[in-house]
Amino acid sequence: MAAQVTGISSMATRQILTELSGAYRAKTGQAVAIESVGGVDAAKRVRAGEAFDVVVLADDALKQLEADGFLKASSRTGFARSAMAVAIRAGARRPDLASEAALKAAVLAAKSIGYSTGPSGTHVLNLLKTWGIEQTVAERLVKASPGIAVGTLVARGEAELGFQQLSEFLDVPGIEIAGPLPPEVQSVTLFTCGVCAYATNEAGARALINFLTSAEAEAPIRRQGMEPA
Repeated sequence: MAAQVTGISSMATRQILTELSGAYRAKTGQAVAIESVGGVDAAKRVRAGEAFDVVVLADDALKQLEADGFLKASSRTGFARSAMAVAIRAGARRPDLASEAALKAAVLAAKSIGYSTGPSGTHVLNLLKTWGIEQTVAERLVKASPGIAVGTLVARGEAELGFQQLSEFLDVPGIEIAGPLPPEVQSVTLFTCGVCAYATNEAGARALINFLTSAEAEAPIRRQGMEPA
């Protein structure tokens, strides 16, 4: 049997990679083990030289890894796109998210606002600056620790509103998805995959990436709240 393909990813793609890895093993017999952690930590571990075969991260992070020589040349490939959504605790009153003005009003009214350390969190902080309310709500911001889903903060009651990629809310008990961000302030993150420079199973990594980016993966990607890249 071929050597196992190992990988690392951010938490945003954990569910879909688990499903697709299982489908790939069922189809080919190839074992796949992908660890999902906070995106910042994942990039640090790749830079530290851990011998992963595949890495799946937001494209900005993967571009930097590629530029710094931590990916095999020309291996970076689009995988999935994920839009942002707002989560509330199960049973809570749903905020109005119909427009940018409504979203801003909901944020101002919230007692606590959860956000991530990843691209979605950066987008939230930029929105607050754009609206000129970053100081007004500063003491109400709750940043999730790396590897902890914002939805978990919402479920615990630590955040009244939670902002993150839709895909990260789908499997969190105790919350409801209030809706996507309004189109005028929506942020869609492109996730890409690549072969690590220190891969020990490069051929297996490339074959897995071909599967992850094939037409066969499109329906599972959509089922997990994303769109194929």
